[in-house]
Amino acid sequence: MLSLFFLILGFIPLIYGAELLVDASSSLAKRMDIPNIVIGLTIVAFGTSAPELIVNVFSSIDHNSDIVLGNVLGSNIFNLFGILGVAAITYPLTVKTNTTWIEIPLCLLSSVVLLVVANDMFLDSGTVSVVNRVDGIILLLFFVIFIGYNIQMMKTGSYTETVPVKSFSVKKAVILVITGLALLVIGGKVIVTYAVELATDLGISQRVIALTIVSIGTSLPELATSVVAAKKKNVDIAIGNIVGSNIFNIFYVLGASAVIYPVGKQPLSNIDIFVNIFASLLVFTFIFTGKNRKIDRLEGGLLISFYVAYIVALILM
Repeated sequence: MLSLFFLILGFIPLIYGAELLVDASSSLAKRMDIPNIVIGLTIVAFGTSAPELIVNVFSSIDHNSDIVLGNVLGSNIFNLFGILGVAAITYPLTVKTNTTWIEIPLCLLSSVVLLVVANDMFLDSGTVSVVNRVDGIILLLFFVIFIGYNIQMMKTGSYTETVPVKSFSVKKAVILVITGLALLVIGGKVIVTYAVELATDLGISQRVIALTIVSIGTSLPELATSVVAAKKKNVDIAIGNIVGSNIFNIFYVLGASAVIYPVGKQPLSNIDIFVNIFASLLVFTFIFTGKNRKIDRLEGGLLISFYVAYIVALILM
């Protein structure tokens, strides 16, 4: 119980640190006359993925591959089933054309690419399945393409969302950036340490801890952003935040983690990879089941039901 307490406690500095980092960095960028949309596509996007990245960096350094892969897959599954489901129940989500035909397919592509690079034993008759450093570089190259796509959308004016930016003095913003980074590091280290300890205490795999407690905790920024956006009827932000986060997690977070230290994959992780692919396909299907490319409240409820069923199966497995 003490390990669980400290594990959950670690999310406080992690999430608060990410929020401080985003707010302070956005303020500095605004003072440098960087356009609002650029701030949204870069600083805010990177900031919401900072918890996953920091946890994975420490896990890679400690060679805890199950936490690295479990955190990425668990976050993506929670994003699509849990967060998108809650957002759709809050307010039906109309999906714009770019998201339908480019961003969601990219999200699906990232899941399939992970399936390929993580299955050396099946596809290449290897002795072990591992996302090695070369695979990590490939994932990061995919991420560069995704960033290029975002920049192109920005130039053509396809993004119309506005991102609120807080105003701080330069001195205060710099202090907050440093503080945010420090809190991220502290929170990330505490979470990794006690996730491993909790798994040991309970006699369960690190994979299960990462797919449940760790991944849900690191996805809290996405949950807050999407639910608030749905309440304000900013459906583009609600959906784009989730889909973009999933692409970030595989191409950027997992790619960077694999470059630090190769990520080994156990056979059961293929189940999680296929669930991630299924979640992407299901969201894509739901867009066309009704009128006007909309994910309605009933479909949101179904997404949440799938997530609950997945967690129950994971625990009982």
